Formats: sequence, structure tokens, C-alpha cells
Amino acid sequence: MALNKVEICGINTSNLPLLGAQEKKELMARIKKGDKEARERYIKGNLRLVLSIIQRFSNSKENADDLFQVGCIGLMKAIDNFNDELNVQFSTYACPMIIGEVRRYLRDNNAIRVSRSLRDTAYKAIYAKEMMMKDTDREPTIDEIAREIGMEKDAVLYALDAIASPMSLYEPVYQEGGDTLYLMDQVSDKKQKEENWVKEITLKEAMERLPGREYNIIQKRFFEGKTQTEVAREIAISQAQVSRLEKSALRSMRDYLRID
Repeated sequence: MALNKVEICGINTSNLPLLGAQEKKELMARIKKGDKEARERYIKGNLRLVLSIIQRFSNSKENADDLFQVGCIGLMKAIDNFNDELNVQFSTYACPMIIGEVRRYLRDNNAIRVSRSLRDTAYKAIYAKEMMMKDTDREPTIDEIAREIGMEKDAVLYALDAIASPMSLYEPVYQEGGDTLYLMDQVSDKKQKEENWVKEITLKEAMERLPGREYNIIQKRFFEGKTQTEVAREIAISQAQVSRLEKSALRSMRDYLRID
């Protein structure tokens, strides 16, 4: 998918306008009064945001023009539903809506076809979840969502799994300074715990050479099967620090064990 071309959907991306903070505020006020010209200017002023978001989907086989158009639909939905009285920037509000629109498009056009009934169930569950979060200011459980839409819990789980897009374990989920956290860092490492690490006779010696905090992290991660988030909460440091210390400890242990 070529995203570095100058023109996409007939729009010269090098000439896309940028809106200042005050101009955005004034345009949004006019939009709320039904000013169509202001809405058009606001859309054009945020097309760079759409372009930056669809670059995340560069590995998909979909045409860039198609994804751009879908992203613009998400942008327009965000503009129409944005509450400028909330203490939130428009881009913060719009990004998940644009991403969600693109992901729905990719799911619906996936080579692995999902039945209409499953998609309908999943979308009902997603809509119910969003409404419940607005009302309760917390994320509802699957049981609560199932009761809300009058369906069995297993049916809701099955439908949501059917439309879920597969993710790479190396998908970045958070970044703090120079430390990037990946999806794999959120997963309990039970395979390592049960099959590999405990079989190494010299592992204990390698661990005992570690500083106290690094030893504690390795113990909790690979022997207790805890995620980095859980470890960070227990020892009162950030998850990024846990990630950095874990990597440092593993390097030290590999050097000691001479594992290539």
C-alpha cells in the first residue's frame, strides 16, 4: 500500500491545511450552529490526522485511497459528535473513532468471512459497552454486556472473538522515554515458566548474581507468571522501568549462562 505519494483520493497531501487552536475553536462553534462551510474547512484541516492514522495500516493489502476515504468517514463522525465543552483536544477524541472505522472496514472486507449474525451480535455488544461506560464511567464486564443485550455470555464472547483482528505480539502499546512496551509484555509468560526456565540447573546461580530488584522481577515474571503491569503495581515502579530492568537482568543471565 503506497502512502508516500503526493496525491491521495485526488487530494494533494503536501498542500493539506493546518488549523490553529483558536481557528479550530471558532470553526467548531460555527459547526454547532449548522454552518456547512465551517464543517468543510474543519474536515480539510484535519485530513493530515486521517493520513497519519491510515499509515498504521500500511501492512494491509487495502488500497490507500479506500482507507483514506474510510478514515474521513470516521473523522466526520467525530466532528459531528464532538463536545467542545469537554476538556479534551479534538485529535484525542477523533483518533479512536477514525481507527475504529478503518478496523471495521478491514474486518468486513477480510478474506475470512464472518457471518452477518455474528457481526450484528458483536456490534450490539460494542455499542452496549460504549453506552454503559458513558453511564457508569467504568468498563462493564462481559456478563453485564450480555445481560444488557439479552444474550448468553458465551455467544457474546464468540461474536467478539470472530470480528477481532489478530495482533502481533510486537505491537507497541505504550512508550515512555526510550522504553517501548509491546503487547507480549502484557502476557503472562507461563510457557517460559513451565517448560524452559525451571529445567536449567544453573539458572538459580545466574539469578543469585542479580541485584535484589532485578531478581524479584525475574522471579515474579517467569516463575509466578505475572505480567509487567502486575509486577510494576506490586513493587511500586512504572511498567517501563520493569521492562527495562527485566531486559537488563535477562542480558546478564544470558552472559553468565553463555546462551547465544
